[in-house]
Amino acid sequence: MTVIVVGDAALDVVARHHSPIAHAGDSRADIALAVGGAGANTAAWLASFGVDTVLVGRVGDDMAGRQVRSELSSAGVRCALATDRTAPTCCVVVLVDGDGQRSMLADRGANARLEGSDLTVNLLETASHLHLSGYVLLDPASRNAGLEMLAAARGAGLTTSVDPQAALHIVTQGAETFLAMVAGVDLLLPNAEELAALTGSRDPSAAAALLDHVGAVAVTTGPDGASWVDRVGRWDVPAAPATCVDSTGAGDAFDAGLLAAWLRGQPPLEVLRAGVAAGSKAVSRVGAQPS
Repeated sequence: MTVIVVGDAALDVVARHHSPIAHAGDSRADIALAVGGAGANTAAWLASFGVDTVLVGRVGDDMAGRQVRSELSSAGVRCALATDRTAPTCCVVVLVDGDGQRSMLADRGANARLEGSDLTVNLLETASHLHLSGYVLLDPASRNAGLEMLAAARGAGLTTSVDPQAALHIVTQGAETFLAMVAGVDLLLPNAEELAALTGSRDPSAAAALLDHVGAVAVTTGPDGASWVDRVGRWDVPAAPATCVDSTGAGDAFDAGLLAAWLRGQPPLEVLRAGVAAGSKAVSRVGAQPS
């Protein structure tokens, strides 16, 4: 089983500030550099679960790009990352507060220049599933590439999944526009905020309204756990106990745990438990990737 992940690869600057940030002043923080990006995070977690994983995306011709490629390869991810000589590698400043909640400042850099041809026929011929990060679709600069890749994957007989990623961007461009882009996807993976942006409600039962567009929906609801909704019914699991140190990438890890179980044919409850366990593991450490 080979999974293609399409999405951003980045260098994260993670700053855990000791107190509320002083506007126009100085604030002390613990700062770390780490590989990140929604696509790279999910790919790294998938690889940690023993899934043969290929990451399709773009990095710049710079030190950050070389570091990202090297560390992902060391983590077991096969990198099909195009090198863009006109844009820098994506960089994300992640501000983490005392409760482990994160705010992000992102420069997508080379990721915004993704092209449909970055996904080759050879990769499609050897894969069984394609997972796409919603950031690709929510940025007009990379949207067409994402739509081309989803269409190519379906045409090659692959199953597909999409994580919407950003509720605010969905609201800005309109839920119907986003749902039209993901029409025909086998599995949609929103969190509660993204579900509300798409349906008007955070209640997992609202996901049933999305089944006219996608095959199934798995909703993460943070401390309340996760839910699976499809034409057969609904399943729920509670959250796993965890101390939240850094919530960065928790949803990406959830996606990976859930996909690894789903693609191995596990039933909904086991699929959800695998996703929740991965997400809980992710929040217990600084950074968005396994190690």
